[in-house]
Amino acid sequence: MRFHSGYETDDIYAVYGVDPAQGALAVIRPDGYVGTIAALDDVTWTGPDDPDNPKNWPTKKKWGAVLIVSCFTFISPVMSSMVAPALQTMKTDFHIEDEVTSQLMLSVFVLAYAFGPLFLGPLSEIYGRVIVLQLANLFFLIFNIACGVSRTAAQMIVFRFLAGLGGSAPLAIGGGVLSDCFLPEERGKSIAIYSLAPLLGPAVGPIAGGFIAERTTWRWVFYATSIADGVIQVMGLFFLRETYAPKILRTRAKKLRRDTGDTSYETEAERQNKTLPEVLSTALVRPFRLLATQPIVQALAIYMAYVYGILYLMSSTFPALWTSPEYYNESTGIGGLNYISLGIGYCLGSQICARLNDLVYRRLKARNSGTGRPEFRTPLLAIAAILNPVGLFIYGWTAQTHCHWIAPNIGAMLLAMGNIVAMQCIQTYIVDAYTRFAASAMAAGSFLRSIAGFGFPLFAPYMYQALHYGWGNSLLAFISIVIGIPAPIFLWKYGERMRKMSTYAAG
Repeated sequence: MRFHSGYETDDIYAVYGVDPAQGALAVIRPDGYVGTIAALDDVTWTGPDDPDNPKNWPTKKKWGAVLIVSCFTFISPVMSSMVAPALQTMKTDFHIEDEVTSQLMLSVFVLAYAFGPLFLGPLSEIYGRVIVLQLANLFFLIFNIACGVSRTAAQMIVFRFLAGLGGSAPLAIGGGVLSDCFLPEERGKSIAIYSLAPLLGPAVGPIAGGFIAERTTWRWVFYATSIADGVIQVMGLFFLRETYAPKILRTRAKKLRRDTGDTSYETEAERQNKTLPEVLSTALVRPFRLLATQPIVQALAIYMAYVYGILYLMSSTFPALWTSPEYYNESTGIGGLNYISLGIGYCLGSQICARLNDLVYRRLKARNSGTGRPEFRTPLLAIAAILNPVGLFIYGWTAQTHCHWIAPNIGAMLLAMGNIVAMQCIQTYIVDAYTRFAASAMAAGSFLRSIAGFGFPLFAPYMYQALHYGWGNSLLAFISIVIGIPAPIFLWKYGERMRKMSTYAAG
């Protein structure tokens, strides 16, 4: 017997390190390519319907995991922007004189989002998703309370950064939980909920933050979110179960070794015996390698970064527009209610995109002889590319000309819809296109996105002082057109060709 590659059977044993006396299971394509090698005593799923496999969990259990992870993902972004209405009071209490330091207290939290996922993601691959989520959330909780008792601006900035590191865990690990539980054609709705949390949080947070800062003190902004986070932490302890397949199989292997006394029972991951430094080195290098070498990742990461940057730019400058005597002269609490327009936009965009994303994917897959492609996620991205600049134009010029308060809110709502649709389409495309390396590709996008979320609010006050709301937002809209319009066209026409040329992408 000879394999298509030309190797004799005996040679195959040597090439793949298989014991000839014991043998192994191999998955081999017709062209002779060996796709999977597994020892006969490997601990793996008992079959495609193994009930321990998260993809086979009951629907309620799957969605329970999605909702709890989304709660983790929600509370951290809430805290990222909840202090926005209180910045002026904090600026006075801490005797801050320049706008950059003031905005830094807000946006440094998002800067931590750029670095946390780089090591929290690898930690979840070694120790499992749940334990890392819970411990990171506890870290966030401790330093969020520390922010509430800060006495100087320096303390506030340092504690905000550390709280952001802990709060970044759901952003790093949440996508992996969805990938663990759902098949590609089922992911649209789950990603819709998960993607909504980090975008809805910055809209909901300032609404509550405005009234808290107006009625009590800015310190209760931190205390209130810490109480809510504690409740979510307890919910996670009781209801969130491990979804990472290698971790589940390691637990199964340990039980088999204990019950049988046979130490040869091991999982594939245990046989590889990767250490934490090895996993960390790969995780720290691969996202930047993808960002440097993959045109698809570059295009989507830049677009996602810009969209995310605009989100935090608007979140940081909203209070100034609504409470300024030059414009709408509303109280801090009432001014915070205008964030409802962002929340409505996110909810509408999320629900519409969730339904259409999977529907469009299934129909295009059916037309393509039942073969799915990541490019089937791009049609809705074209809609987002239109909504974003339209929303910016309406918001900017209606605010500039002092139109009724509903007009800028309509623009903000359209922008929010474009934001959420773009984020969902980009995330599902990346997961589908870089299945094996999806975590690294998402980390690359997350890094660039968080840098933009940190940097945009720092220049926003100076941009609006120079260009005002009309031309300032028009500038952002023109850049959005330049970046957003070509993105879906590029992916639809050249995405498959780029993936075939890539050593990382699927297909």
